[in-house]
Amino acid sequence: MLLPLFELILVMTERLKEMNEQELSKVLEALLFVAGKEIKLEKLVDVLQLEEKVIQQALFHLQKEYQRAQRGIQIREIAEGYQMTTIPEVAPYLEKLYKSVTTTTLSSAALETLAIIAYKQPLTRAEIERIRGVKTEKPLNTLLEKGLIREVGRKETIGKPILYGTTNLFLQHFGLKDLTRLPPLTEGKFI
Repeated sequence: MLLPLFELILVMTERLKEMNEQELSKVLEALLFVAGKEIKLEKLVDVLQLEEKVIQQALFHLQKEYQRAQRGIQIREIAEGYQMTTIPEVAPYLEKLYKSVTTTTLSSAALETLAIIAYKQPLTRAEIERIRGVKTEKPLNTLLEKGLIREVGRKETIGKPILYGTTNLFLQHFGLKDLTRLPPLTEGKFI
């Protein structure tokens, strides 16, 4: 019978004290695989009860091992955490496997709105509309529904309008470690 996850973590935590690098790599690989999304370094430290440096070094070696073996998966630093992902070269096959009947593309209005939020966040709907020059209610709703943006607070001004910012899903979708990895803006462009 399988142990419940929390019992397994407790057993693993005790074993980690005597763990060598190969065993740590196995555990990290399993955690990243099971998570299915990015895991923050702080969470790995908490679960493994090891120093940040030790975990980062093991993740670095694991990343290099996947590259050296030319595997179809990789470990990437994404959204201020680590995640197991597929390599870009296999994307056409994955698209065929998971071909969706619904469209997952964004309209140009939604993309413009998303770009403005990504570069200028946090900002209000009125500020976005001032930059775009048109109403943004529908693009904002689309981006909220898709989980690419979220409400990050309220502006301390009359009416306390909602402030918008991007999400970790945005970072994942665009393959960014953090917002500092956004491409630089060309002088004289929209923002």
